[in-house]
Order: sequence, then C-alpha cells, then structure tokens
Amino acid sequence: MKRISFLAIACIALSVSAAAQDWAKQNLAKSSRHQEWVQIKHGDRTVSAFIVYPERKDKAPAIVVIHEIFGLSDWAQSMADQLAAAGYVAIAPDLLSGMAPNGGRTKDFVDASGNPDGSAVREAFSKLPPEQVTADLTATADYVRKLPASNGKVAVGGFCWGGSQTFRFAASGYDVSAAFVFYGSGPDDVSKTKAPVYGFYAGNDARVDATIPKSEELMKAAGKKYEPVTYEGAGHGFMRAGEAPEPPADADAAAKTAYAANKKAREEAWKRWMDLMKKI
Repeated sequence: MKRISFLAIACIALSVSAAAQDWAKQNLAKSSRHQEWVQIKHGDRTVSAFIVYPERKDKAPAIVVIHEIFGLSDWAQSMADQLAAAGYVAIAPDLLSGMAPNGGRTKDFVDASGNPDGSAVREAFSKLPPEQVTADLTATADYVRKLPASNGKVAVGGFCWGGSQTFRFAASGYDVSAAFVFYGSGPDDVSKTKAPVYGFYAGNDARVDATIPKSEELMKAAGKKYEPVTYEGAGHGFMRAGEAPEPPADADAAAKTAYAANKKAREEAWKRWMDLMKKI
C-alpha cells in the first residue's frame, strides 16, 4: 500500500519543545467555550475529533484544524479553542485514531513508563495511508458542515505535516471555502483544487520554502489561487513557538532573538488568517 510521503519530517527536530505544552493545556482549561469530543464514523473507521463552539447567536463558518506530526496535542486543541474564540466552529480530528495500541489515538502512544512515546507517534505517521487521511478529513468536514451551529461553509487549516495535508486535501477536490497552509509543502497534482490556498511560511525554513516556487507554478498553470507569504526571521513551527512562554532572563541571545521573531510572525500570521476567514 502506498504510504504518505511528507517533507514535514523536519518537525521531528522540534519534538522536545512540542511535547512540553503545559501552557497550552492550561490555556485550554481556562476557556469558557463549549468543548467536546465526538466520534465520527465512516466506512470501517471511527475518528475521534475535538470540537469547540463559538459564543455567538447566529450560525458560524466552520474550520477543520489539521494537527502537526506530533498528533492531536494540547496545542492543536488550544488552537481549535482560539479559533472558536474568534467566532468559528472549530474541529480538530485526531488522524491517528485507531492507530495506537488497542485501537487508541494520539494520547495512547506511551512507553513502558506511561510517558508519551514520540518515536511511536512518528512511526505511526510514516505508515498512514494517504487515502485514509483524505477519507478522515472528508468525513470530518461533512460532519461539521451539517451541525446546527454551522452555516455550511467549511475552511481547512493545518500546521507542519498538517499544513501539507491541508494543501493536499484542498487539491483532492473537496469543496472547502479556503485552505490555510502553515509551513507545509504542496502536492504534485492541483488540478482539482476548488478553493483559494493561502500559504504561511517561515523565513528560516529553507527546506519547506524551496517547495513554494513549484506550488506557485502548478497552481498558476491550473488557474488556481495561491497566495504564499513568508515571515522573515521566523522558524518552522512559529505558530506554536510564537505563543510559547518567553525564554528565561538568562537564556542566550540567540534563543531570545528566535522567540521574538516567532512571536512577531505568529501575531502577523494570525491577523492575516482572521482577515481572510472573514471573507469566506
């Protein structure tokens, strides 16, 4: 069976910082918004998804949040909550649903001591069939589109591995209103793309940035809208790194500079994202 080939493997280098997300978990716990887990069934699969509802009277657009290569982390769930705070129905499927021992999901990949097993998570990702990911995302988008709180419009956005999957899902031909690709590469076939694709890239991410010209060429040739923006000085994963706690006072200058650049990029990218969401 063909497996997913992804350029987002560089996310692995960030695994230590990604695992330490107590701050994201705390932010999530403080939220006043309604959060719940739902089980989305399609075919012989059941996908666990985390959904957060906005506090508004009218129906809202929805957005599918695609997590990084670390699985559905506290930060990914926190991002869904932030999107709900901005006024959108946000749903984040755990694409490792059923892939962990005993049919579990991301949280169930643990070592003998009961600690999160990042190595096992990454191995599971390397074995994910691409058609399964597409089917899971399709089922998730269909589910959230039909919710009473949704106005029927669905966007998709993802980060790192999830950024690549966002572009790939848009190119599958599914009718999303917009696709927001955060530091992810594009697919080789974009001919079925229906929605505009907006890219958010880090200036200090040569590996991913090298794929942008090809995506521009393919999207232009197919007559599709693709608008990439690069945030200078930022590193891969800046949406997460840019909202992490500030480095301690005794941190070296390089760490402080990187944090400042990631924070600035995160703030600018969030504003752009929200401005674009208002147009769907």
